[in-house]
Amino acid sequence: MDINKHGIDIGLQKVNNSFFLTMKIKGKLTHEDYETILPMIDNALERITEPKIKALVDCSKFEGWELQAAWDDFKLGLEHGNEFEKIAIITNKKWLEISSSIVSWFIQGEIKNFENEQEAFNWLSI
Repeated sequence: MDINKHGIDIGLQKVNNSFFLTMKIKGKLTHEDYETILPMIDNALERITEPKIKALVDCSKFEGWELQAAWDDFKLGLEHGNEFEKIAIITNKKWLEISSSIVSWFIQGEIKNFENEQEAFNWLSI
C-alpha cells in the first residue's frame, strides 16, 4: 500500500539571535490541506510581533497543487504578502523557481531561491 504524504509543517526557529517562520511543504497540496493549514498559518503569523517576517520555505519535497489549492495559495499570498520582509525558498525544481518569481509580484518583500538551508539562513540573516 502506497502512503500519500502531503501538507505543510509550520514552525518558528531561532538562528543566532533572530526568529524565522519556517515551513516545510511535502507532496501535492489539496484544497482540504489549505482548509486545515490556513488557520494555523494565520495563527502563527498573528503571534509574530515583528512588523516584517523573514521566512524559510523548504520545497525540496513539494510536488505541486491541485487547482483549487493553487487558488488557496494565491489568496494566502494576497492576504499576508505585505507582512514578509524576506522569503527564502529551498528548491531544486526549475518550475518552482519560475513560480516563485511570479509570486514575487504579489509579495512586498524579497523572494530568493536556494539549494540548501545554510545559504538560505545566511541570506535571511543579512
